[in-house]
Amino acid sequence: WNEASLGPTPGLASIIESGDTRGEVERRLAGAAPGVQAGYNSPPAQEPTMNYRHAFHAGNHADVLKHLVLCRLFALLARKDAPYAYLDSHAGVGLYDLQGDQASRTGEWREGIGRLWEATDAPEPLLDYLEVIRAMNPDGVLRHYPGSPELARLQTREQDRLHLNEKHPDDGQALKENMAGDRRVAVHLGEGWHLPRALLPTREKRAVMLIDPPFEKADELERCVTALNEAIGRMRQTIVVVWYPIKDERQLKRFYRDMEKSAAPKLLRAELFVHPADEAGRLNGSGLLISNPPWGLEEELRALLPWLAERLAQSQGSWRLDWLIAEQQP
Repeated sequence: WNEASLGPTPGLASIIESGDTRGEVERRLAGAAPGVQAGYNSPPAQEPTMNYRHAFHAGNHADVLKHLVLCRLFALLARKDAPYAYLDSHAGVGLYDLQGDQASRTGEWREGIGRLWEATDAPEPLLDYLEVIRAMNPDGVLRHYPGSPELARLQTREQDRLHLNEKHPDDGQALKENMAGDRRVAVHLGEGWHLPRALLPTREKRAVMLIDPPFEKADELERCVTALNEAIGRMRQTIVVVWYPIKDERQLKRFYRDMEKSAAPKLLRAELFVHPADEAGRLNGSGLLISNPPWGLEEELRALLPWLAERLAQSQGSWRLDWLIAEQQP
């Protein structure tokens, strides 16, 4: 697994829907207006270089929550044969070495997947997630960890398609190589915030979209709301999964209010805390907002979250599961 080398890019033709030209899809992902020339793999010139590298945080408690929920979504969607598309706005490199330099510097994985690696009492809905990681480490030593792209690649089916976007130049090139050889996967190096308008609606009637930005900028919670609204506006049945950090719960109040007013038909909130929520200045936990969650997910999370809160607590573990937008009854 190479984190910084260039590999072949899956064909762009696989993402073009009827009525779209190749150039138009490229412009959408690059953020250019129709008729304006823009390089498909070039981020907007006015954007500063991104500094965030997920390898420092791979496998931590926030990854555990995000990735196990993705696994459950894939499992629940697989109950029907109909294909679905998976879209990842800020994908990272897809594969991580927990014994590598970056992960070793922080050691965050030890307080995340490291605590679950040898669990013998894991709830049944957690098993798919743990089986993927154990299969990646057949010698029984936890070293390799899947990012959301690899998790999706392994858990989706032959009839499903994946659209993975990573704007960071080095990570984007590594993602290409890590996903090379799977014809279901298209890797893009454009602006992740433009994915809803570029790729939705998909030709598949079902879609899952993960919005997982680095939160390097102050407006990224607001942009999550915009991206969710764009996704629902273009394909109402999309399962949009928005990940967010919980560092100071007071800063999230506006985010919650804005999401309550969003276009989502229904919106489930799932949060996992490893520290008290009101301790500002550190990562106290993380949350997911899930639009159009499939039937069964709420019940599974209600069983999973208390177990995770106990296992992953660093000073004080807790959890929350509720509806920001409840389904409207006819």
